[in-house]
Amino acid sequence: MADGRIIKAISGFYYVKAEGQIYQCRGRGVFRKKSITPLVGDFVKFDPEERYILEIKSRKNELIRPPVANIDQAIIVSSATMPDFNPLLLDRFLILIESKGIKPVIFITKKDIIPETQREKIAHFQQVYEEIGYPVELLSSMENTDELSRLKQYFTDNVSVIAGQSGVGKSSFLNAINPSLELKTEEISKSLGRGKHTTRHVELITVGDGLVADTPGFSTLDFREIEANELDECFPEISEQKPDCKFRGCLHNKEPKCAVKQAVNDGLVTEQRYEHYLSFLNEIQSRKPRY
Repeated sequence: MADGRIIKAISGFYYVKAEGQIYQCRGRGVFRKKSITPLVGDFVKFDPEERYILEIKSRKNELIRPPVANIDQAIIVSSATMPDFNPLLLDRFLILIESKGIKPVIFITKKDIIPETQREKIAHFQQVYEEIGYPVELLSSMENTDELSRLKQYFTDNVSVIAGQSGVGKSSFLNAINPSLELKTEEISKSLGRGKHTTRHVELITVGDGLVADTPGFSTLDFREIEANELDECFPEISEQKPDCKFRGCLHNKEPKCAVKQAVNDGLVTEQRYEHYLSFLNEIQSRKPRY
């Protein structure tokens, strides 16, 4: 029996890396009986002779879509233009990532082709998210060597997942950092205003001095795993204010003497982020119960 880590999963086969070698393995039948699915990123015990995974070690976190475990950080890639910067979608990604206890990092791409009229808006959003505490990198064309060397630090000794809508340049900047990857990219469909999915399976690939989950992306962005009373913990600036609310369990919506609403009035929480919070809260409260 040996220890390893699953770095790729395709069609029921799991590729386990151990001491520099990769073993193509199957999962034990007992996993199916117990409804346990091995995930890329799992630390496992396996039989290198019979090529079977025998045990999955406990996970520090896991994502359902994409199916990856033991992630250190999520790099959320948004474009400044083509497609236009979308703060509501960015916040949706941030909430899902925060709910899993994964550290978010924000990359905003295509700064070199932002229309003059949009530059002030992008600079404003960069400031908003940096003041919350998120690292934000504004990136231009991927041939910029200064930018690339700056980006590599984020990957060092981390297992990262890349999130973001299609067409924002996720595969492009990974290829630029590590040209040997040759990840497939496609032109944005101008008629749809978004890109086409080009990644088909889940795999941990080496980027810089770390690993990145090259995945088909977040195919669902709903909040089915987040309860209404947990949502405020996914907004760091709202979570900071909530101990001062008068009522325990305050949802910061219609309750009186709410410190979060006061913080919005005082400019400590931006109106737009608070509006997004209320929108997500309504979405969670309106979903159909699961049985």
